[in-house]
Amino acid sequence: MVLSPVIWRVTGRSNVDIMSMTGRCLCGAVTWELSGDIIATAVCHCEHCQRQSGGAFSVNLVAHESQLSVDGDLSVYGDPGNDPTGTVHVERRFCGTCGSPIVSALTGTEGVIAVKAGTLNDRSTVRPNVQAWCVDRQPWVELDGMDVSLDRE
Repeated sequence: MVLSPVIWRVTGRSNVDIMSMTGRCLCGAVTWELSGDIIATAVCHCEHCQRQSGGAFSVNLVAHESQLSVDGDLSVYGDPGNDPTGTVHVERRFCGTCGSPIVSALTGTEGVIAVKAGTLNDRSTVRPNVQAWCVDRQPWVELDGMDVSLDRE
């Protein structure tokens, strides 16, 4: 997931006001807490998020890295995306034991991260308001009610 600061400028603020959200990986070896208001809840349709999530898209809580605390050891995969130079654009952090994706750190941003909404302890309040990389969206996926839809990022 690569998400530019344009999301904040376009939406004006998060669609969720929170004090904190908590989550964990599948095996429980990694737990996390996200404090404060998030920037957006974004669906990413890029090919890499599809492969990493094992689904048609990834749902992400977009926030600043200073808002996230993690307990447990995370493994990291430096994802260059489709960059032919091999420059890493996303650091995909996941539980090394069960493989659950936890957070993607977006290089080249001012500390923007994307916490994987599927790892939330309570997913009932998740309401995506942004979708990115719609150019890679599967033809059978239609998500209505988005504040922002971007062909790329």
